[in-house]
Amino acid sequence: MTPAEAATHLRPRVEGDREREILDAALEVLAEVGYDRLTMDAVAQRAKASKATLYRRWNSKATLVVDALASQKATPPVPDSGDLRTDLLTAFCGMGGLTDHDTTQTFGAVMTALSTDPEFAGEFRARVLQPKAQLSRALFQRAVDRGEVREDLDLDLVAPALAGIVLHRLFVMGETPGPTLIEHVIDQIILPAVRPQA
Repeated sequence: MTPAEAATHLRPRVEGDREREILDAALEVLAEVGYDRLTMDAVAQRAKASKATLYRRWNSKATLVVDALASQKATPPVPDSGDLRTDLLTAFCGMGGLTDHDTTQTFGAVMTALSTDPEFAGEFRARVLQPKAQLSRALFQRAVDRGEVREDLDLDLVAPALAGIVLHRLFVMGETPGPTLIEHVIDQIILPAVRPQA
């Protein structure tokens, strides 16, 4: 172990309430200025901590922000009503779904970083987006298993389609998503595309 590694090893870990305060500060700064303009200095100042304290726990702003986002909300349980339409409405209109302002605001704050910061993009996709994608895929897999949708369905293609359409309308078209939009996309696009052919 090098002297630098030994010194790092002896530092107290940032955890518990202090860690939560720093993660909350990171989320606040992220919401105010976006990922690109967020700095470790700004988060440290908001959390009333030293920058060294942050670096004891996070080696970059990418790891700090992804930890903050991943800790923000636990992935909800996969709805299982026995009906794909009901499950999609439950998953995408509830807290953490596409009608949740905090969720869409956060996505907007990090959007440019997904194409400009490979470290952040990799962490964000693995730890924040992947759990959401797995939830959506599970809804469709259950519907396949029930015979509610076609067996030849490409789940990796169709599972993110609802989110993709709604986020396009939000960020490109400027339309704030609500339950009515989600319902229309499900009824007019998703369900007709996935139902077994008569």
